[in-house]
Amino acid sequence: MQIYKVGGAVRDRLLGIAVTDIDRVVVGATTEEMLAKGFRPVGADFPVFLHPKTGEEYALARTERKSGRGYGGFTFHASPDVTLEEDLIRRDLTINAMAEDDEQNLTDPYHGQRDLEARILRHVSPAFAEDPLRVLRVARFAARYAELGFTVAPETLELMRQLSESGELQALTAERSWKEISRALMENQPQVFVEVLRACGALKVLMPEVDALFGVPQPAIHHPEIDTGTHTLSVLQQAAHHKQPLTVRWACLLHDLGKGLTPEEQWPRHIAHEAKGLKLIKAVNERFKAPRDCQELALLVGEYHTHGHRALELKASTLLELLQSFDVYRRPQRFEEFIAACEMDARGRKGLEERSYPQADYLRGAATAARGVAVQPLLEQGFKGPELGEAIKRERLKALKAYKEASS
Repeated sequence: MQIYKVGGAVRDRLLGIAVTDIDRVVVGATTEEMLAKGFRPVGADFPVFLHPKTGEEYALARTERKSGRGYGGFTFHASPDVTLEEDLIRRDLTINAMAEDDEQNLTDPYHGQRDLEARILRHVSPAFAEDPLRVLRVARFAARYAELGFTVAPETLELMRQLSESGELQALTAERSWKEISRALMENQPQVFVEVLRACGALKVLMPEVDALFGVPQPAIHHPEIDTGTHTLSVLQQAAHHKQPLTVRWACLLHDLGKGLTPEEQWPRHIAHEAKGLKLIKAVNERFKAPRDCQELALLVGEYHTHGHRALELKASTLLELLQSFDVYRRPQRFEEFIAACEMDARGRKGLEERSYPQADYLRGAATAARGVAVQPLLEQGFKGPELGEAIKRERLKALKAYKEASS
């Protein structure tokens, strides 16, 4: 029995990056031997075990054969006869197909270290094209390592293009797709993920609503970058730069989908794009089964982001409606995330990345003013039921009018 560290642990150590997850592969062992040593089995599809003391994962060396469509369409074979090289060749990228023993002696049959030094993401073998999930994984790695200068090898991008055109991407489950998408959005350069998907034709298959934004112009007075797709990528980049959570990043990606529906004869204006985009945002949310908080914020940002930009001009009654829509009294955090998404939208414009966004503090102040209305005095006046609700609304409107006057 021989045990090796494999994949990300080796890759990141060689890059000088902190190693967080350690995967190990066991060569020359059987399931019975692993169980006899106290390892606990966890793999449903292939033999993976948890170490009896550390809880770390150990997988038996295995080969795989394509047997169906999609990510799960493989038959695995694990036995003591499978070599380390045979196990490594089934991996996606050369930089993930290296192994090392406890003395850090490197096994690198597919030149992963060379590609690390050249900053290239390259597939290990033609079998790469058998797994459609790898299109998303490579795009995610491109986003993760873009700051280090990594790019996708042209021949790998071509295989990704073939996969995108094959119909295999449609076989991916929503859960597997969302796992890759959500992880990619939380990288430092998430816009690179979208760029790579677009370059290989996968964006058109997975998110045609986002792909449709490229080539759609906007008014130069508000958007010096002109192109709506370029703007969306810039907004996403700003969200990452400002360390925004996944909910905000997802909303930033989808906020302008309605502009893809504008007839060309109306360009560069996009009348009522906020309302038009809601059905598209809902479709993307459902396609990937995004978590509820991501879905809700994306829809609210899509509908109200221009309200955010025009906050200083809004009537007190419109401000109140906005606050009610977000339920700021019970869910203040969601309104904070809305404000953040609006600010990222304002900064995601060519040459305007550092401009101030006074609307943010103004909206926070409005929410504080509305929340400051005390309910107890209204109860003491005898209001109850629907009448109490109307009385609270009147008092909040009065508070917002006073806030507007004090702010002007």
